[in-house]
Amino acid sequence: HPPAAECAEAEPARAGWKASGGTNRPSDPDTMSQSKGTVVLAYSGGLDTSCILVWLKEQGYEVIAYLANVGQDEDFEAAQKKAVSLGAKKVFIEDLRKEFVEEFIWPWVQSNAIYEDRYFLGTSLARPCIARGQVKIAKQEKAQFVSHGATGKGNDQIRFELTCYALYPEVKIISPWRLPEFYNRFMGRTDLMDYAKAHGIPVPVTPKSPWSMDANIMHISYESGILENPKNHAPDGMFMMTVDPAKSPNTPDELEIEFKNGVPIKVTNLGDKTTRSSALELFMYLNEIGGKHGVGRIDIVENRFIGMKSRGIYETPGGTILYQAHVDIEAFTMDKEVRKIKQQLALKFSEQLYNGFWDSPECAFARHCINKSQEHVAGKVQLSVFKGQVYILGRESPTSLYNQDLVSMNVQGDYDPIDAGGFIRICSLRLKEYHRLQSAMTPKSK
Repeated sequence: HPPAAECAEAEPARAGWKASGGTNRPSDPDTMSQSKGTVVLAYSGGLDTSCILVWLKEQGYEVIAYLANVGQDEDFEAAQKKAVSLGAKKVFIEDLRKEFVEEFIWPWVQSNAIYEDRYFLGTSLARPCIARGQVKIAKQEKAQFVSHGATGKGNDQIRFELTCYALYPEVKIISPWRLPEFYNRFMGRTDLMDYAKAHGIPVPVTPKSPWSMDANIMHISYESGILENPKNHAPDGMFMMTVDPAKSPNTPDELEIEFKNGVPIKVTNLGDKTTRSSALELFMYLNEIGGKHGVGRIDIVENRFIGMKSRGIYETPGGTILYQAHVDIEAFTMDKEVRKIKQQLALKFSEQLYNGFWDSPECAFARHCINKSQEHVAGKVQLSVFKGQVYILGRESPTSLYNQDLVSMNVQGDYDPIDAGGFIRICSLRLKEYHRLQSAMTPKSK
């Protein structure tokens, strides 16, 4: 993987010439002197953002390509060369994987946040991480504009742009898929392919999958295309992070995950004694184990922030293991009433995160409170990963609120059973009064 903040600068062309579409061709000196400014494009190397790069140059912008490595399977060196060949003024590649895990995924683990009861928010977490890096480059290069390839119907446009505006208030954002002159010109993939061929943009040599995919170290999401019909089943061979649970090993992996302040600090495979303790390696190992056993697949219809329902299929192997383990150690160590409040915060946090408000004051407040709640969430959880499921086996903690003597049926401990009678009678007062009123208001039968 490329080192963090790696930059390649396009070689200067001969006077009166510029690199465009992979070929040198004469440029109008007046056009060159009238540049509209510099734009930092969130670039992937794919067909869409490659066409956007060339289109932005056609509109008179100087383009800096920004590639963020958040764990996706990408040939960054090839993407860098491609961007330069298409006329990018500079190309920045940043390895954000460690930052993504420690500063975005770990707060999610602490929160137990799930959007609409099922979605683990993998894409929602990655977008502010990428946009933060993009803004940093824009400020560094004194670029007035940033741009991205998100569509005009989805959540990602909101997530990218809210982060950019929060961290760089004076920035101007170019969103091609919201501009009529762009989306009326490119009505579909065929139009993009024709444009690419006309401008010397390398086109994919293999057929595109009939769905769209977004990947990072936390998950892969699949949507659009044949998946837009919510009745269609996920095709065989679509999943890339996880094996089919039915074809997974017949022997489970038993793991022990150690937490401190609600964050995993070590994982040990109780079978082969493999251990991982650095954040990035730990998370990658859990992805490996979860993927091997087919853990973390979901198929849902969710409510986009922009107001429409969409069908998404996700696989989140390591995140699913950590979610189950953290819920267990938290319940073991956290006061009941504190946990009730924290669960309400987690619900709000999931909505803030999904809707793109990571850098809002309310989201910062929610994260601060959630982090405060994790001060005593420490200990070890033993679990089994098998056939698409995570089974909790046991747990231990130096900060547990579990008192075996107090709860035991064999030891009385510091508890007098006689007190339970008064407790029950006090609790019953409200019920008695409610039903007394109900009886008084109910007409008596003759």
